[in-house]
Amino acid sequence: MMRHIFSGVLLMAGLAGCAGRQEFRDGKWRAFLVRKDGNNVVFNFEVQDSGGRKVLYLRNAGERIEVDSVKVDGDSVLIRFPFFESQLRGALTADGNLEGVWVIHLADSFRAMPFKAFYGEDYRFKGGSSAKDRASVDGRWAAVFRSSNGKDTVFRVGEFSHNGTDVTGTFLDAGGDLRYLEGIMDGDTLKLSTWDGSTHAYYFTALWRGDSLVGGKYYAGPVNYSTWSAVRDSAAHLEDEYAITKWKKNVPFWFSFKDLDGNTVSFGDDRFKGKVVLVQIMGSWCPNCLDETRFLSKFYDEYHSKGVEIVSLAYERSTDFDRSAKAVRLFQRAFDVKYPMLITGVTVSDPQKAAKTLPQLDDIVNFPTTIFVNKKGQIEKIHTGFSGPGTGEHYEEQKKEFYDEVNALLAEK
Repeated sequence: MMRHIFSGVLLMAGLAGCAGRQEFRDGKWRAFLVRKDGNNVVFNFEVQDSGGRKVLYLRNAGERIEVDSVKVDGDSVLIRFPFFESQLRGALTADGNLEGVWVIHLADSFRAMPFKAFYGEDYRFKGGSSAKDRASVDGRWAAVFRSSNGKDTVFRVGEFSHNGTDVTGTFLDAGGDLRYLEGIMDGDTLKLSTWDGSTHAYYFTALWRGDSLVGGKYYAGPVNYSTWSAVRDSAAHLEDEYAITKWKKNVPFWFSFKDLDGNTVSFGDDRFKGKVVLVQIMGSWCPNCLDETRFLSKFYDEYHSKGVEIVSLAYERSTDFDRSAKAVRLFQRAFDVKYPMLITGVTVSDPQKAAKTLPQLDDIVNFPTTIFVNKKGQIEKIHTGFSGPGTGEHYEEQKKEFYDEVNALLAEK
């Protein structure tokens, strides 16, 4: 299948070339990932020239993701994202726009979606009516998402800022958040989207009915969708993040895995003895893990000399060590991580991943999850999820909680 997809891209490049060579122009672009049902995932990016090479910035509300691996060969454009084993392969069209496919490498297959990008367009959605005209979604919302078959439900907390025609915000859930969302209120219809180069390709719609949002649709990736509704609730909150993941008090804490260079690192090593240890359960495919790794790397630089160790345990899409290590090493280099990052060799999709790697835990509920271990080598607390900077005050509160918890563990005799 992938051979046919890439052949199509090359064919488009050849057709574009027949009309005269086009340039991948600097400036602002509006793009969308094409779904067969027409509910396309819209995103924005900018292209800049930096020292004779192209650099792309994905834009979602307050987020700008730098992508410095951009290769232009004639009319063909290859954009490799720094994480997630993800790339855009496209061809410049006769009118100077860009068409092709987004490809992401999964466990043993590829996911592909067509995309189109239009030069010089700086909006996300057309239309829009200001909050003062009537409809406003500003504030906090208690939201219930239902699977397309109606059997499964997920509770999330929506937080939106409505400024004129523009709406930004996110949904908080057990994994942390659904990234930076950006869009508009078009009459009484809310439209929000995000894409950060990962599988988080989302488009949300709903109808405003005063203190309710009804008829909501949540489109994810090529084909998935859920329905949702919400009520305005300033007191809406999630389950305590420290109460979600359970563990067995009578089982000693232990791990032993290889680091990115193939060296075995175990909890019994001298570097962990008598230290407060944070164990991050993560994966290089996980944007919330990216947010947490960025935070933990800086935290480690500040607290390592005070008697704190951190170690990451990676659950990748593949059991292949070399592929997994290559993906995690991108995190290590990007955030200058100085603590060990270990490859568990067990995939994120394995239903027995907790039993195979950390039998102390009843289950690994979500990614990331952070285990706080005291100086005696015992689990003190487990925090599930990580609310990234897109959640504003929740991100700041969560960082404070981490500092407070570690300081309390350091103070113990």
